[in-house]
Amino acid sequence: MSRMWRAPPARARPPARPRGFLRRAFDLFLAVVILGLLALLAVRLDRAATLRMAGAAVVNDGDTLTIAGERIRLRGIDAPEYAQTCLRGGAKYACGREARKALRQLIGAKPVACSGWQRDRYGRLLGDCTAGPTDLNRSLVEEGWAVAFGGYEAEETSARKAGKGLWAGEFDRPRQWRDTHGSMAEDDHGRLNGLSTWLRMIFGLG
Repeated sequence: MSRMWRAPPARARPPARPRGFLRRAFDLFLAVVILGLLALLAVRLDRAATLRMAGAAVVNDGDTLTIAGERIRLRGIDAPEYAQTCLRGGAKYACGREARKALRQLIGAKPVACSGWQRDRYGRLLGDCTAGPTDLNRSLVEEGWAVAFGGYEAEETSARKAGKGLWAGEFDRPRQWRDTHGSMAEDDHGRLNGLSTWLRMIFGLG
């Protein structure tokens, strides 16, 4: 009488050991470092393509100008839209036009020099601009005719305490005004500059 062959019972595998806390923390740290390095590389590549230009500027509004056909959005700030109104002394006034006037006065008859390596979703160069020795981005916030939008927070605080420009009355921040009135949204601008600020803090970029 033949015996039936039976396979030996399979050995039970020991349960997988849970990954330790230190190992998980290391993996997370490594992922953050890799992402940071990739972001840093992207910024470096962008900066390698920095565009510089200088010449007579046409002022479009309080934070946008055009040089030789290139439309430039002043980086790190946000000025009232041209059609925006604000309150001062209980009365409405055309703060958008006042902001454009302030930018024109800062420039005067001087040529404007701008440089930048980023663009917003509308194709405008996000630039740092000067007219002679005057830093236009910084000066507009210092004089209260623009608010911080990814940069120049200290200048905004100083202008607000001194009651300069927009801070002499009441106003909606330009971003809020655009949301209400359906004007050109510039969320990408804020995100781009927020990323740049974060990268400069983490990696010590100038």
